Amino acid sequence: MTEIAKLTWPEARARFDADLVVLLPIGSTEPHGPHLPLDTDVTIALSQTRAAATEFERLGVKVLVLPALPYGVTYYTDGFEGRVTLRTGTLWAVLDDIVESLEEQGVRRVVFSNAHLEPAHVNVLRGVAMDHATRTKEKAQVLFPDNTRRRWAATLGAEFQSGDCHAGRYETSLVLASDEGHVRAERAELAPVAIHLLDKMKDGVRSFADAGASAAYCGDPASASSSEGRELVAALAAMIVASVRETWPDLFPR
Repeated sequence: MTEIAKLTWPEARARFDADLVVLLPIGSTEPHGPHLPLDTDVTIALSQTRAAATEFERLGVKVLVLPALPYGVTYYTDGFEGRVTLRTGTLWAVLDDIVESLEEQGVRRVVFSNAHLEPAHVNVLRGVAMDHATRTKEKAQVLFPDNTRRRWAATLGAEFQSGDCHAGRYETSLVLASDEGHVRAERAELAPVAIHLLDKMKDGVRSFADAGASAAYCGDPASASSSEGRELVAALAAMIVASVRETWPDLFPR
């Protein structure tokens, strides 16, 4: 598995062409309870992206991994220290610039590998991908495997599907599998928090604090495990690989 940042420019030139798949891990810098670090979404994005890249290489698909984007739209963690947010227009512009920069160098296939689930953030990714959906000889196409869609959410466990999964069992398991040393020991003592987040969102609530997540988490982090995290990483990577195979079947050797 090769990361672009570790290449020299001649090495990049040798790899950049229309058959290359470039994966962009996308996370955020925001509070994730009293037990997970602010870069939780970055950790998850990198983990799922690297796992997908390894599988692509096994299948004979040319792939490179970009450095992770550590900032997103994080309005929901307003009121908790450590939140760094972009405006929706800023995120859209940054993603557009990344795609167009790669496009100028011959790349025609870009995949957003996202781990930050805030609706406004996800909507930007959907919009940018839609803007770059039609691939011509001169343009890059963007694919966004969206794990909030029902098809993929069904592979990620009951807590994820409930929506009460911010720094809960789902995300804590993923970080235990990928960066266990930065999960605070007190997570084992945290009580489950049920706030019915999806319903609150429909009612117009726009922050975790207002939804009842007074410690910036919901779900059940104490029940998390590294073994479940490894299974979730595999499921997320499988989502990315399957989405690419369905969109660009010509990339896969017969």
